[in-house]
Amino acid sequence: KPIDLQMEDMFGRSPKTVMVDKTIKREYQQPTTDPTQIQQYVENVLQLEAVACKDWLTNKVDRSVTGRIARQQCQGELQLPLSDCGVVSLDYHGKSGIATSIGHAPQAALADSAKGSVLSIAEALTNIVGANLRKGLKSVSLSANWMWPCRNEGEDANLYRAVEACSNFACALGINIPTGKDSLSMTQKYSDGTQVLAPGTVIISAAGEVANVRRTVSPVAVRAKGSAFYYVDFSGDALRLGGSALWQTLGAVGSDVPTVVSAEGFANAFEAIQQLVRHRKLQAMHDVSAGGLITTLLEMIFSNTRGGLAINTDAFAAAGETDLVKVLFAENPAVVIEVSDSARQSVEQILREAAIKFHYIGTTTDERSITVDHLSQQLTFDVDALRRVWFKPSYVLDRLQSGEQCAEARFNHFDRQPLRWAIAPRFKGTLKDLGLTDMRKYRSGVRAAIIREKGVNGDREMAYSLFLAGFDVKDVHMTDLMSGRETLEDVNMIVFCGGFSNSDVLGSAKGWAGGFRWNENARKALENFYKRPDTL
Repeated sequence: KPIDLQMEDMFGRSPKTVMVDKTIKREYQQPTTDPTQIQQYVENVLQLEAVACKDWLTNKVDRSVTGRIARQQCQGELQLPLSDCGVVSLDYHGKSGIATSIGHAPQAALADSAKGSVLSIAEALTNIVGANLRKGLKSVSLSANWMWPCRNEGEDANLYRAVEACSNFACALGINIPTGKDSLSMTQKYSDGTQVLAPGTVIISAAGEVANVRRTVSPVAVRAKGSAFYYVDFSGDALRLGGSALWQTLGAVGSDVPTVVSAEGFANAFEAIQQLVRHRKLQAMHDVSAGGLITTLLEMIFSNTRGGLAINTDAFAAAGETDLVKVLFAENPAVVIEVSDSARQSVEQILREAAIKFHYIGTTTDERSITVDHLSQQLTFDVDALRRVWFKPSYVLDRLQSGEQCAEARFNHFDRQPLRWAIAPRFKGTLKDLGLTDMRKYRSGVRAAIIREKGVNGDREMAYSLFLAGFDVKDVHMTDLMSGRETLEDVNMIVFCGGFSNSDVLGSAKGWAGGFRWNENARKALENFYKRPDTL
C-alpha cells in the first residue's frame, strides 16, 4: 500500500454546513388544449430553442477531431444534427469505444424537483441506449451538474428533494454518480430590487463502454418497405403534459409531471433495447423527450429526402388514453424503434419477455407526410414544410454569427443537398483494400515528422494516416526544435496540424511562425529541411 489514507487524514474534521429552509408548494397553471389546434401546436413546439434544429451550433465546430469519432451529431442524407448520443472509438483499428449522452428537464423540475431529477436521468439513458454498451446498463456511469438558485425561500428544500430522488433512482437502477458539479448561485439580482431565478435542474451526463461502435443505432429512419415502428414505454406512468414543451409554448408549466413509476421496469426496458441493439434487430431508434412523440417521428424522417410514415395511435386509446394531444406531446420517457418486417416477430417476443409496455404504431409510406389516425380522427403533417419550421430558429441565430448572406444561403439550400456516397464496390474499408495484408510491424526507412505547437489537435489521426501510407512517424514538438534536440536531418516529410495552436487566439499562426523565425535552432532546422531535394 504505497498510499494508505483515511478520509479524515485528507479532510480532517471539516465543519458541517447547515442549511435551513421551508417547503413551499407552488401550483402552476394547467392550460386547456384544443385538439383542432394540433397543427399549430406542432409548429410552435418545433420552434422552441430546446426542440429546434441546432445546425447553427454544429456548423461552427470541429465534429471529428481525433479521427476516432464513430457517431457525431449530424445524421442522414441531409446531415442534420439529430444524434441521441456521441460515440468514439478507443483506437484506429478496433471496435471498442465510449458512448456519451446528456439529459435535463428544467420545466418539469419547476413543477416537481424530484420528478425533474428522475426525468433528467431517464433522458440521458434513453439517449444512450442505442449504443452497443458492453455490459448493458451496468456499463453506465453518470455525472450530475446541479444548477440551482439556492438561498431563495423554498429552493434549498427543492434541491434536497431533487438530490434525494436522483440518488434513490440511480441506486435503484444500479448505476453510480461518481462525479459532478454544483452551480448553486443561479440568481441574478438587479439594483431596483428585482431578481431572476434560473429553474432548478440537474444536467445528467451519461457515459459507458461500447463493445462495438459500428452497431450504434441511428435516429434516422431507414424507411425499408414494410418496416414497422413501435413505441416502447420506459416510464410506466400515464401520459402527462406537465413540464412539456407544449405547455411552454402556451406560456405554462403545469403541475401534472410524468415520472418513472418503477426503476426495475425502466431497467428491463433498457436491457431489452440493448439486446435488440446487440443482435442488430433495429433499423433506427430515437428517444421521446422534448417535444413528445410527434417531434420524435418527424425527426426520424427529417434527414431523409423521400417518403413518410402512416401512424395509428389506437393502441394508446385501447390502453386508456384517448386524448390525442397527450399522445402526441407528452414527454414520458420512451423510445420509438424501426424494425424490418422480417424481424417483427422476434422483436415483439423480446419485448414481451421483458414485461414492458409497447405499441405497434405504424409503417412507412411513399408520400412525403406523416398521417396520424386516432380513433375516428385523421391528421396529416407535411414533413418538408415542418422541417423548414424546425430549421428556421437555427437560421435566425446563424444570422448573428455568420451574417445574413451566408445564413440565408444555408437556409435556402440545406434540404437540397443530400449526401451521396461514391465508393468503389470493391472497397470495404479494410487494410487489405489499402494494399496492406496486416498492420505493418516493420520500419520502412522513410520518415515523417508531425510538428506540434501548444494546443494543436488533429496530430494523432494524421500520424496514423501517415503510418498506413508507409511512413515511420516521429512526434516533434516546437521545444524539440528550439532546444536543438531535433534537427529534421533524418526526416523526409513534415506536417503541421494547426487546429487550436496557441489556444487558437487571433494571430496564433503568427505566434507559431515566430517560434521558427526568432529561434536560431528551429529556423536553421527548417531552412536546411527545405534545401534538401528529398523532402516534402
